[in-house]
Amino acid sequence: MAENIGNPMIRMANSAKKGEVVEVRSLIMNPMTTGLTKDKEGKPIPAHFIQTVSVTFDNAKLLDIDWSTAVSANPYLAFKMRAEKSGTLKMVWKDNQNGVWSAESKLTVS
Repeated sequence: MAENIGNPMIRMANSAKKGEVVEVRSLIMNPMTTGLTKDKEGKPIPAHFIQTVSVTFDNAKLLDIDWSTAVSANPYLAFKMRAEKSGTLKMVWKDNQNGVWSAESKLTVS
């Protein structure tokens, strides 16, 4: 399973007018397993899931999200923010096996 983990993606407009609402969409590859299921040989599949997602814009905190095993595989997250100034949106995903992934996207406000 480890070969298909990570690869975070952020999709959002790269420019907006001041005050405009911008939709941010993100996806990360992760099995989000609970530790309660078994493989074909009957061995338990270890829990492996994203625990936290942190979102900042120009180093100012926008969101801190706590996830658990109740989230589906390859979680998709979408939210909206108001474009007030140009800057960089950064998202950081951390899992229960000490994996950390990040992605950034720039926004230019006119």
